[in-house]
Amino acid sequence: MSLSGKPLQGIARRGGWALLAAGLVGCASVPPAGSSVALPKAPAGWANPVDGVVAPTVTATEPLNHWWATWGDEMLSRLVESALQSNPDVARALAAVAQARAQREVARAGLGPTVQAGADVQRAQRGDASPGNTFRLGLDAAWEVDVWGRRAAALQASEADAAASEAEWAWARVTLAAEVASTYFEWWGARERLRLARESVAAQEESVQLTDWRVQAGLASVLDAQTARAALEQTRASLPALEATARQAQHALAVLTGQAPGTPLPGPAPDLPPALRVPPVPVPAQVLRQRPDVAAAEARLRAAYARVQQADAARWPTLGLEGALSLSAPRVTELFDVAALTRSLAVSLAASVFDGGAARAEVQARQAAAEQARAALASALLGALRDVENALVALAADRERLQRLDAAVAAAAEAESLARQRYAAGLIDYRALLDAQRTLLALQTDRAAAQTAWASDHVRLIKAVGGGWENAARVTEAAATTTATP
Repeated sequence: MSLSGKPLQGIARRGGWALLAAGLVGCASVPPAGSSVALPKAPAGWANPVDGVVAPTVTATEPLNHWWATWGDEMLSRLVESALQSNPDVARALAAVAQARAQREVARAGLGPTVQAGADVQRAQRGDASPGNTFRLGLDAAWEVDVWGRRAAALQASEADAAASEAEWAWARVTLAAEVASTYFEWWGARERLRLARESVAAQEESVQLTDWRVQAGLASVLDAQTARAALEQTRASLPALEATARQAQHALAVLTGQAPGTPLPGPAPDLPPALRVPPVPVPAQVLRQRPDVAAAEARLRAAYARVQQADAARWPTLGLEGALSLSAPRVTELFDVAALTRSLAVSLAASVFDGGAARAEVQARQAAAEQARAALASALLGALRDVENALVALAADRERLQRLDAAVAAAAEAESLARQRYAAGLIDYRALLDAQRTLLALQTDRAAAQTAWASDHVRLIKAVGGGWENAARVTEAAATTTATP
């Protein structure tokens, strides 16, 4: 409704202010709902500061943006870098950053006025009069004064959404790099178990040949020969499954790097895992600050609080300013005369008198959404602390297990060598040699699995402390190169 000039007097005479007052009564501020979710505080130290794995009082961590390069494995570095550039999930997260930033600019533009330009030609005829033309050029401007901060709150929410999208993109990179490294170690472990099985097949083939010679010489029974062949075929039967596991891990690596399954991996595969080292782990408070998923949850909470303010401010009257400047004439030659100029300025005030409680319910819905975001932040904080603690415990267990398995493999290898010599000399039967060979293969396979777990738990710890999070400048640079055009 217009409040300028004579129309204002008309509204006042007709009791318009009484209706407006009734609308303001319904806009009483809604008190914010009390939070029922307590955010956990960061403990002073880790519950499992494992000796030799992590110091309990480290207050700073070395840059871990490119932690994979510090292990000196060229193939691993190529795979991670290729995945970060070509993986579709990371590209999707980066496009979400560009979208959130564009939405932020939309909200920022809403704080200012809008101006529209128009031109039209009209030809009309009234009754029996001759038809006439009307030419018009005009500018129309409108501005909603943000008295209660509704549009400012919308801008704050958009800025928080943009920050959350940036953190989610960073977390996607952290997760992808860790997944590539873990899959790489699984691939290495499968190839190592396949190599051990093939070596065992070769050793058992020699045993079968030796047993055949002993049977021909009357020094062994046919039972020994058949037992040797059964053990050989049993070991050979394990090869296809191990080969399939290795190929499946290779296919997973190709997909993670944005390639079709079966694409050759870059560079020759290493025979040994890279030299791993445990990264310095900072105190819990610093881990929580540098985890991208925690930062994203915190930004989502800020956005939720801003939308509560936005919904509350929307319940109050809106104040608008409108202006128009136009040129109108029956001929184009008269269009720019002073007499053709028309100017207008209007002030409008609008308020909802009755909406059935929709505005109040909207505020309550936004408050509930804020509670969900607060609970999500609490879950992210606890999850970050849990991830580090679990990774520390796993690394300590892996280290002890590897030490025991190294000693067991050394003893089993010595026992298998002695059993082979004693069998060749006819001092033991084939079953004793077979038991020694099976024990050695089982222990070697367990050690390869433990080495894979040791490497994967290194990656888990690096991911748990937020390793791989790019800085803000990198996010800005990457988002600037992303367009929303299909």
